[in-house]
Amino acid sequence: MKRIRLLTLALAAVLFGSAANAQIQKGNIMVGADLTNINVTFQKESTAFNFNLSPKIGWFIKDGLAIGGYVDFGANTTKNKTTDTRASNTNYGVGAFARYFVEDKNVRKLEFSKRTRFFVEANAGFAGTNPASGASTNGFNVGIGPGISYFITPNIGLEGLFKYDLTVGGGNSTTANRLSLGIGFQIYLPSAKAKQIYKEETGK
Repeated sequence: MKRIRLLTLALAAVLFGSAANAQIQKGNIMVGADLTNINVTFQKESTAFNFNLSPKIGWFIKDGLAIGGYVDFGANTTKNKTTDTRASNTNYGVGAFARYFVEDKNVRKLEFSKRTRFFVEANAGFAGTNPASGASTNGFNVGIGPGISYFITPNIGLEGLFKYDLTVGGGNSTTANRLSLGIGFQIYLPSAKAKQIYKEETGK
């Protein structure tokens, strides 16, 4: 019964939340993930699997500005059926990010819908790229890029984020540059609503 009430409360928060602008106000939270390059390729002589996931959680410290933390993990595995060999590439990252929803009037004119908001996101932390063969880099990472969020409900945004990342550190190569296009989602909730859901779940 407790879980039914929790699901009802969460669904009501998602479907009947206030306007999109209200969801990026000070004190609210955002939680979700960016998904990049998830696919499986089947061929006669080989099978390949690509996967990259970046969950994140943030708090709005002022209207339109959120800070938080993220974890990044990716893997690429290819199996050659003819030679019965397998090659795996991995990348990882962990750190902090800041996201700013642009309020400039000239930029807001480009928003093609009232459900659309442009933002800029930057991150800093530690990351590594370790292919099965070739150069590897592990060390300090920074990234920045523009993004767009389309609120399918007042509380859920489908997002696209185009970002440039630079990793500097040790390994076979001292630097690694990466351009990526991430597609994902974020859930935006007032902190009071999030605390209420937590209390319903834990009974505290």
